[in-house]
Amino acid sequence: MSAAITLQQLGLCPYLDVWRRMQDYTTARDTASPDQIWITEHPPIYTQGLNGKPEHLLRAGDIPVINSDRGGQITYHGPGQVVIYVLIDLKRRRQGPRWLVSALENAAIGVLAQYGVPAQARPEAPGVYVDGRKIGALGLRIRGGCSYHGLSLNNDMDLEPFNAINPCGYPGLAVTQLADQGVRIANHELASALVHQLIQALSS
Repeated sequence: MSAAITLQQLGLCPYLDVWRRMQDYTTARDTASPDQIWITEHPPIYTQGLNGKPEHLLRAGDIPVINSDRGGQITYHGPGQVVIYVLIDLKRRRQGPRWLVSALENAAIGVLAQYGVPAQARPEAPGVYVDGRKIGALGLRIRGGCSYHGLSLNNDMDLEPFNAINPCGYPGLAVTQLADQGVRIANHELASALVHQLIQALSS
């Protein structure tokens, strides 16, 4: 019944490879399997959630689109964005999906506050926002009481691909990143701070 969490630093990895590994781990895990947090970045990719509507991709381009099994609508991943995947046995922790969503949101909000960037969550639209602009996106899959997928936090990346979609299914939703808030930080440093906050949130 251990609530220990192991970390994996994956570096820059193709989305499909990491997604399949998350599925495989969730399928194979048992009650003794440790919870895990995976830290990664992805080459440019659009991912469409289970309830994703094709009209939220406004124009096709050279960036691939993958239909994922996470919740939510379409989003973009690219270099310069920190991606944290949470493979958590919620049943063992006697918690539900909302608890995990809040832990992810609160971890991102806490990290942004460390760098002087006030951020908020929205109950009606999961994610993390700075002055109404989305800086962090969330999407989870729960299978057999265990989660995978997680949180992406925009650090210092090319935001132009977001202009080709309605981010997370919201027309006209603007996005931002830490670099646009005057914060210059390496991805690995941001990821370390985010994981520290997340482990605290998961332990509370």
